[in-house]
Amino acid sequence: MIQESENTLKVAQQAFEHLIHGMATGEWEALLNMLTEDFTLWFPMGKFHGSNVGKERAREFFQYVSDSFSPGLKLKSLDSVTSNETTAVFEFRDEGVLFEQPYKNRVAVSFDVRGDQICGYREYFGSDGKSY
Repeated sequence: MIQESENTLKVAQQAFEHLIHGMATGEWEALLNMLTEDFTLWFPMGKFHGSNVGKERAREFFQYVSDSFSPGLKLKSLDSVTSNETTAVFEFRDEGVLFEQPYKNRVAVSFDVRGDQICGYREYFGSDGKSY
């Protein structure tokens, strides 16, 4: 169990680093390469609200993130990391420009890990988008 938990955290931390890089640069290939073919993404609102299945849908989602947050989102702080045998959750603060308006938020994302790949991603956020 401990070895499984350590692997889950290691794989999820790599995915989180790729996520942060993609948010800042729009370069998503490293993250996309970590996804399983049956990858499931859950998002709380908008065009991608609910469950989204498959790597191609994930590619569309992450491209939408880049398009929405031009010139990119910056990680301001990593507040907490929690993990178990199959899932790791990262709570963080980010900021940028959303459709030409200042944006700040507190976010939690979870990565479900299978082996050395990511099979699930869920995102939650809750501030007004302008404050922490």
